Amino acid sequence: MKRPSSLIRPLVRELHPYVYGEQPKIKGLVKLNTNENPFPPSPKVLRAVQSAMDGRLRLYPNPTAQLLREKLAKLHRCEPDNIIIGNGSDELLALAVRCFVEPQPNSKLKTQNSKLGKATVQYFVPSYSLYPVLADIHGAAKNPVPLRPDFRLPALADLKRAKTWNFNAALTFLTTPNAPSGCGYRASDLEKLCRAQRGVVVLDEAYVDFANENALKLGLKFPHVLVARTFSKAYSLCFQRVGYFVGNAGLIAALHKIRDSYNVNGLGQIAAEATLDDLAFYRANFKRIIETREWLSRELSLLGFRVFPSQTNFILAQPPRFTAKDWLQKLRDQKILVRWFSSPEVSRYLRITIGTRAEMETLVRTVSKILRHGEN
Repeated sequence: MKRPSSLIRPLVRELHPYVYGEQPKIKGLVKLNTNENPFPPSPKVLRAVQSAMDGRLRLYPNPTAQLLREKLAKLHRCEPDNIIIGNGSDELLALAVRCFVEPQPNSKLKTQNSKLGKATVQYFVPSYSLYPVLADIHGAAKNPVPLRPDFRLPALADLKRAKTWNFNAALTFLTTPNAPSGCGYRASDLEKLCRAQRGVVVLDEAYVDFANENALKLGLKFPHVLVARTFSKAYSLCFQRVGYFVGNAGLIAALHKIRDSYNVNGLGQIAAEATLDDLAFYRANFKRIIETREWLSRELSLLGFRVFPSQTNFILAQPPRFTAKDWLQKLRDQKILVRWFSSPEVSRYLRITIGTRAEMETLVRTVSKILRHGEN
């Protein structure tokens, strides 16, 4: 009999999957590692979901999330045809790779297409670590381009001069604000880059509700730009998995061709619709999170951390005295989960989700204790 491994495509055998943030296995952990909103959904959202727990569960949901698309179109001043809903924005990022990028069936084509850009997925580093995984799954070429040392965008002139950036790349992902740094980008700078790019650009705005500005208008201005949004990070719906793209109707129609049928569950659609009916509730939470983010940044700075300015619901910080990896374990031993990445661009830092004020005070007390005593 054949070994199971021989039945698997070579490409899949060699894949390195996306690494998820650790999920708690013991009670009482302060979970600051996956950028979830520390506050529950609006009571109106909870009531809407609870009221939908009836005979409708036996039925298929609306296949295109039509009502949700109509509500989002009204919010963003566009047409429903400019919007596609996904099973989280991650599904849509994967669809974009499948839709706009040519796979590479052999090494010769890989070289040729990489130069032309038709088989290239491009992104800055560090950024969302799912992007290279999606490229590998599809068999596409990858073009990671470094951000500045402070995680700001390189100037367009510098990108042209360095010749590391591919202006013909089939698909370019740009996380704005950036993850894992939290660095915010000006819409004017993003527009310059989008204008120069000849392939599709996805502006991934997963954390934009905590930022100073957004670039949604670029998805409606340029025919090759899509803006990704999610109900997970800011709107407390990680459990339901609802995200969306806003952009040119032609690109959106192409994505619809290859998405799964009934790709967004009915309860998720209802929860997202109810969310849009209570935006004032969430905007108040955004303000609380931003205030707590600034408080934590100051407190950790006083304790010797180097904290990067953030426009997200997390911070990136270089800890003192011990390595970031050691801090990861020391905090975990004190029942606090934060995130550490092994990639060289960010291995010196911890990414810390902004929780409630009480959770942040617990973190600061624990950090102070570790610095005083070096305790595990």
